[in-house]
Amino acid sequence: MKNLAGLMKQASQMQAKMEEMQGKLETLEVEGSAGAGLVTVTLSGKGDLRRIALDPKLADPAEMEMLQDLIVAAHAEAKRHLEERTADEMSKVTGGLNLPPGMKLPF
Repeated sequence: MKNLAGLMKQASQMQAKMEEMQGKLETLEVEGSAGAGLVTVTLSGKGDLRRIALDPKLADPAEMEMLQDLIVAAHAEAKRHLEERTADEMSKVTGGLNLPPGMKLPF
């Protein structure tokens, strides 16, 4: 029974750390770029698209398809950066606890 109480205390502490981490993620912004910086996308810590910056050279109507592809590529890179940062923060909270792939906290 003593172990159960200790486990519950650890779970409570982990939940508090998770809430703190989620607060940090809300203020986090990550960027992804494509086309050697011609397109830059900024995402919030929750993955919401905040900004798109386009190099004025891309305003050529003949290049619209390339521009659209670059926006998608920049968004994918920003999302990858966000997932890496989230994983780093999560490992700090879980203290090296190896969770099965796809398992998310809080339960």
